[in-house]
Amino acid sequence: MAPLSRSPFEMMEQAEHYALSKVVKPAATTAALAMMAGLFIALGYLFFITVTTGAGDSAWGSLRLLGGVAFSIGLIMVVICGGELFTSTVLSAIAVANRQIGLAKMVRIWGWVYLGNLIGSLLMVVLAVAARLYLLDNGQWGLNVLTIAQHKLHHGPAAAFALGVLCNILVCLAIWMTFSTDHLLTKVLLMVLPVALFVSSGFEHCVANMFVVPLALAIYHWAPADFWLQSGVDAARFADLGLTSFVTANLIPVTLGNIVGGALLVGLNYWAIFRRITPTHYNCPPADNSGPALLSLPSFKEPGMSIKKLKIKDIMTLPGVVLKADMALAEALDLMLAEGVGGAPVSDNGGGLVGYLSQHDLLVALWCNDYRPLPERRVADLMHHPLLTVNGEESVIHLAEQMAINVEAVFPVSDQGLATGLALKPLQERARAACPNRPHHYPVMIQGQFKGMVSRQELVAALRSLISGSQPASEAPRKIA
Repeated sequence: MAPLSRSPFEMMEQAEHYALSKVVKPAATTAALAMMAGLFIALGYLFFITVTTGAGDSAWGSLRLLGGVAFSIGLIMVVICGGELFTSTVLSAIAVANRQIGLAKMVRIWGWVYLGNLIGSLLMVVLAVAARLYLLDNGQWGLNVLTIAQHKLHHGPAAAFALGVLCNILVCLAIWMTFSTDHLLTKVLLMVLPVALFVSSGFEHCVANMFVVPLALAIYHWAPADFWLQSGVDAARFADLGLTSFVTANLIPVTLGNIVGGALLVGLNYWAIFRRITPTHYNCPPADNSGPALLSLPSFKEPGMSIKKLKIKDIMTLPGVVLKADMALAEALDLMLAEGVGGAPVSDNGGGLVGYLSQHDLLVALWCNDYRPLPERRVADLMHHPLLTVNGEESVIHLAEQMAINVEAVFPVSDQGLATGLALKPLQERARAACPNRPHHYPVMIQGQFKGMVSRQELVAALRSLISGSQPASEAPRKIA
């Protein structure tokens, strides 16, 4: 499989899973992972400081690029080893937009992550000071830290906010690009340059600043006299370094900028784009806030007339279970098990369809929660939203094709209709490999009203005559008027 394998729309789906994974962990787990992320980013900053110390007459831009590449190890460790980093956790705003969690819960999770990042960063400050790293290169290492921190406090709140916005656009885009692949080395390579761009350009990252500025304050206040003698500077040069100025002039505006850049300009912006995208560009359903989304069913083949006349409404069945959005998960699962169904549509208090809950959704939630109990979760927390439905007037053949075959993968062409690859494998082999990521059950809408359900089982039964030329002895799927 090629390392890059997902379309932008599929990347949006991965982002939704990523956002939800940020909000289903217990608070203790979130805080512990946040501490690790603070440590990782601090380690990346240590690498940056070492690489950029004592460069002499090196070209400014080249040196900054090298330092940025070195710093990227911090984010790489967060993604590969596992960590909750505030600047990427803000993407959980997508889960709020999908109505999977409330705003208060999101803010509470952000608070735990922010606190954990701070503790991890300060722990690394203690270790760096205890290791007397500031004495490296005759004190030039520590002098580099002091100079970096002093520069950060001189931006002014407005500039710090703007630099925070620019920083987290790039950090979240680095994370977002990893959604395009499951290939580990590709993920790593995709993250390096966006991180190097923000670091080399001097953009501001709140978690990185939680480390470097407190480290500079520790050096300023507690470094021995021989440090100042070796570095050849007077301590009074850095008298403007202070905790109050750090918090008010840097940390607060940078944090707010990081939230805007990551949550709004990347997360919610992409959510708004791809939840309203036209299916002719990406073989995917559009989102419509006014109601369920209808699956577009283009035709690629011309089957026999008898089958072609068969419509989805002719084979649909009455829904065995319709769940309520505010129903407890345990109650919903009991209903599904009692009826022997793998999923069910979800309605709001007014009777309108708002989502779909499947057993797969429940298994994913349990995995994300490390198989701990989920006593307080509701159907609305896990259901698919927006809901994907089909039009009862559409052809059964069209739906069968969409459920079984990704035609664009079987016959890859460009936007101009030109072939983009050679079809060397047999058609059947290519078709089997081109499996679309589609549900097996769909609510059926007729003139905007929910009328029934259709599944792969009903489709296969309807197409039974194509296998041997006759219907089976049992009755055909029942039709609902």
